[in-house]
Amino acid sequence: MQTFIGDYKCKLDAKGRVLLPSAFRKLLNGDSENRCVLRKNLHDKCLDLYPMKEWERQIEMVRARVNTFNKKHAAFMREFYRGTAEVQIDSNGRILIPKKFFEFAGFRKDITLAGQDDKIEIWNTEAYEKPALSDDDFSSLANEILGGSINPGL
Repeated sequence: MQTFIGDYKCKLDAKGRVLLPSAFRKLLNGDSENRCVLRKNLHDKCLDLYPMKEWERQIEMVRARVNTFNKKHAAFMREFYRGTAEVQIDSNGRILIPKKFFEFAGFRKDITLAGQDDKIEIWNTEAYEKPALSDDDFSSLANEILGGSINPGL
């Protein structure tokens, strides 16, 4: 499983393509897979870019919890897939972001690609630079989530 780390400021070209940073390309190409899935983030106005293997793992988790004969579950699946698109990494290491995502994510020219463990988030740079939590809130949340499980000596 790949671990995407770091954030990179990038520019969209006139056609809506972005050159993936080399660190991300190496991880994606190491999988010898040039297909990825873009989806609208469920919580923020950004996009999630999944390598195909990770997307398939995510879908298996969703399928295990969904009963498509249940009306609410069927509606959930419809909305879940509505915000997705398969994209190809071209020979120059670029992906084309479909125009349907531009308004949702507020994309203009400057975007930021942020590694988030098993996926890459794609943000409008201005939105990304606004902290999601204050330093104190982050510290409190880290303590709540991780508690005493962090070894400060490492």
